[in-house]
Amino acid sequence: MLAIKNNIMAQNAARNLGQSYDNLATSVQRLSSGLRINSAKDDAAGMAVSDLIKADMAVTQQGSRNAQDGISMLQTMEGAMGVIADGLTKMKALAEQAATGSYSSAQRDIMQAEFSEMANEIDRTAGATSFNGITMLNAPTGSVSINVGSTTTIDINKVDMTKTGLGIASGGGGIENEISKAGFASADNTMITGAAKTFQITFDSGQPDQIDIETAAFANGTTYTLNQVVTAINVASQAAAGYDAASAVYTASTGQWNLKLVNKTAGNVSVTFDDANNNAGLLAANFTNTNGTPGAGLTIGGAGTGAAAALTAVASAITLQDAARSAFGYKMNRLESTISVLDIQAENLSAAQSRVADVDVATEMTNLTKTQVLAQAGIAMLAQANTLPQMALSLLK
Repeated sequence: MLAIKNNIMAQNAARNLGQSYDNLATSVQRLSSGLRINSAKDDAAGMAVSDLIKADMAVTQQGSRNAQDGISMLQTMEGAMGVIADGLTKMKALAEQAATGSYSSAQRDIMQAEFSEMANEIDRTAGATSFNGITMLNAPTGSVSINVGSTTTIDINKVDMTKTGLGIASGGGGIENEISKAGFASADNTMITGAAKTFQITFDSGQPDQIDIETAAFANGTTYTLNQVVTAINVASQAAAGYDAASAVYTASTGQWNLKLVNKTAGNVSVTFDDANNNAGLLAANFTNTNGTPGAGLTIGGAGTGAAAALTAVASAITLQDAARSAFGYKMNRLESTISVLDIQAENLSAAQSRVADVDVATEMTNLTKTQVLAQAGIAMLAQANTLPQMALSLLK
C-alpha cells in the first residue's frame, strides 16, 4: 500500500541497518582486541571458563617461578657447602700432620690453632649463609617448603653444618652442666647478691690438665647479673685452660636463662659455693650432669694421640657433608623436572584458554566482510525507501 504517514519499508531497512552496524561493531572490537569474549554478554559461560583457566595458569606459572627460586636458594647453600668441604679437607690434613710423632708440643699448638680457626670458619659459614634471610645450614631439624602448585610442595630439609653438628668442635666436648633450679627471665637479671663469696668449679678429668676455677670477684653488698657471673668465670677459665667454660643459655621450653658450664676435657664436674646469703640456685645440688663425650680436637700433648680421634671425626664430618650436599643436588634435579612439567602445563592451559577466549581472525574477518556488505546495502536500501513516499506526490498533482 502506498502511504505517506508511515514508511514501513524505511523502518525495516533502518532496523536491519542497525543490526548490521551492531554486528560490524562487534567484529571490529574482537579484531582490535584479539578476544572473542570482551564482556560477559559475548559468552557468559565461556567467560567463566576462561577466568578459571587463567587463574590455574597464573598459579602454574608462579609455581614454576617458585621452583626456580628454590634452585637459586639451593645453589647458594650448595656453594657454601663446597667451601665447607674445602675446610674439612684442610682439617683432616692437619689432623694427619699432628698424628705423627715428629712434631713438638709447640708445633702442635700451631696446628691446633689452625684446626680451631678452620672449625670456627666452617661454623661461621654455616650460620651466615642465607637466601632472602633463610638459613639452611645451621639447623638439625626443620625444612623449607617450595610451593609448586596450589596444593603441592617440595620440602627441602635443613642440615646442620656447624662445627657442633659435624662433630668437629675443637678442643673436645666433655661434660655439660646447667643450673636446673634457678632460671632467669633475662641474662641481665640479678643472679647473686650479698657478702663476698668464693665460687669454685672443679673440672675433674683425671688428667694433668684438671681445671680449678676460683673467683672472689663478687664484692660485699654488690649484685651481679647472670652475664656478669659468666664473664667472671670465663676470665678465670681462660687463664687456667684457654677457653670459656661458662655461658648463658636460653631454654625455649621454660622461657628462662640458665648458667651452663662446659668441661672440654671430659670427666666429672663438682661445684662449691661459699654463700653467706644462701643464693640457693648456685648450690652444687642444683646442677644436673649431662653425660658428654670429647669432641674432635688435635691433642697437642704427648705423641698427639688425640689427632687419631680427630682424623676419625673429620672423616665422619666429610661423610655427613657429602650426604647433605648430595641431598641438595637431588632436590635441585627434582625442582628442574618440576619446572619442565609446570611449563608444559602452563603452555597447554594457555592453549585451552586461547580456544575459549581468543578471536579466530579468519572467521571474524569473514563476518566483518559480510557485515560491511550488509551495512552498505542497508544504507542504499534505506535511501531508496526514504524516496518512496515521494511517489504519492505525483498522484496528488
